[in-house]
Amino acid sequence: MASGSLAQHLPKTYLMSELLEDDDLTAALKKCPEWEYEKKAITRTVEFEEFMDAIDFVNDLAEIAEEAQHHPDIVIKHTKVFLKLTTNDAGGVTDLDIELAQRVDNLVD
Repeated sequence: MASGSLAQHLPKTYLMSELLEDDDLTAALKKCPEWEYEKKAITRTVEFEEFMDAIDFVNDLAEIAEEAQHHPDIVIKHTKVFLKLTTNDAGGVTDLDIELAQRVDNLVD
């Protein structure tokens, strides 16, 4: 398959994911105050009352991530869920990460 035809099958947002500059990243993180920037990624920890609440959250998040074709790193430790978002192909944080972070925030609220 030629690369031009591959591009036709990728989501439009995937093709336009460019690394956010420092000023843009700072502004974007104001929309996601629960997220912190560290080591070319944004992270958030969400805590639940029960283990099964954490699992339900992760299952809901998995559906959103699959739909977006952008998958976070997820670590579950009993009632805490640790999330890390980065766009590996771009080498850091892009609009894709910010958009998914906002969707995670909506899911938590």
